[in-house]
Amino acid sequence: MTFQANALCFGADFPATGVPCHVEVSSRGLMFKIQDHPLQPDEATVPFSSLTLSSGGLDHDQLVVKWGKGQSTRTLYTKDAVLIRAFREAAPPELTHHFEAAATKVRQARTHRRRMWGIVVGSLGAIALLLWLGSDWLVDFAVSRIPVEWEQKLGESAYRDFLAKQDVLKEGPAVVAVNEMTQRLTNQVVDNPYAFEITVVKSDVVNAFALPGGYIVVFTGLMKKAESGEEVAGVLSHEFNHVLQRHGLERIVKTLGLMAVVTILVGDPQGLAGLMKQVGLELVTLKFGRAQEIEADLKGVQLLQRAKIDPDGMIRFFERLSEKDQGRMEWLSTHPMSTVRAERLKAELTSLPKMAPEPFTFDWKQIQESLGVQPVAAP
Repeated sequence: MTFQANALCFGADFPATGVPCHVEVSSRGLMFKIQDHPLQPDEATVPFSSLTLSSGGLDHDQLVVKWGKGQSTRTLYTKDAVLIRAFREAAPPELTHHFEAAATKVRQARTHRRRMWGIVVGSLGAIALLLWLGSDWLVDFAVSRIPVEWEQKLGESAYRDFLAKQDVLKEGPAVVAVNEMTQRLTNQVVDNPYAFEITVVKSDVVNAFALPGGYIVVFTGLMKKAESGEEVAGVLSHEFNHVLQRHGLERIVKTLGLMAVVTILVGDPQGLAGLMKQVGLELVTLKFGRAQEIEADLKGVQLLQRAKIDPDGMIRFFERLSEKDQGRMEWLSTHPMSTVRAERLKAELTSLPKMAPEPFTFDWKQIQESLGVQPVAAP
């Protein structure tokens, strides 16, 4: 018998792009099958009492069903009219209210989507021209329609693939220090939709990078070169704001071009997942634009200020980097020169309210010694 998928299922043990599944409705709940993925009896049938409903998808035109907890959480997306009608007829009274609210949103979104189709089809030439000219507002609009849940799946996939080939530092003073910095910073992020995950990787590379969805990698080379914990916290604050401002998604949409924007506008989740999968591990080397770097700098120093971490550390870090910038014209680079970045941060700092920094609980010299940095002998 041919397997006919009528929904897309997400879970911790499934690929980041989800897996096609076939769902049927009984008087007791949902019965579903996943192609080439055997399920236990208790997994194949889910009672109505375990389900929560909402509308979702790029256009909020899909029924979203969730059940389970923690690593066992399952999320099912469907826009199949037959399945949705069957669900509506079989749903018990306690789910009716939530279902009707979700169904109303689905109907409204479908009406809106039909209108959008006419606009999109009639405007493809204009969209192509705008993309060719680098229209940032169109990219921002497309990015705003991508759910955070999908962004996290995308970033996590690249994150796990990258770490699988690295020497990860799982414990020790350096990890404790990074966790303390992270806690101080993330506590000051209002309405944070991301569960940031930071990993320290053993490498002499003097860098850190952020992936969509809140995944951050810090190389021990950065911690060895930094003269204080405040300098590393400044870099972390910068990377956190690349995530919070969704800069990674913006670069992906720009990289994928017209097809990505059209796919997002017409609300094709499977098509978008396929396009983004093409990026793969290239996310790790994704370069941010000049405007994005500046925004991450300014938002980063503001976050440091709120967390009562001395922002001078971030500025000193860029000033030391500026020694490598000698002889390089700013307009030749995709990123602003470190000297210019330092001066811009100083100007921003003067506009912020004064605050008394609170030191970290760790000793930075001990952190560096744990990483193999030899202490500098007193003169």
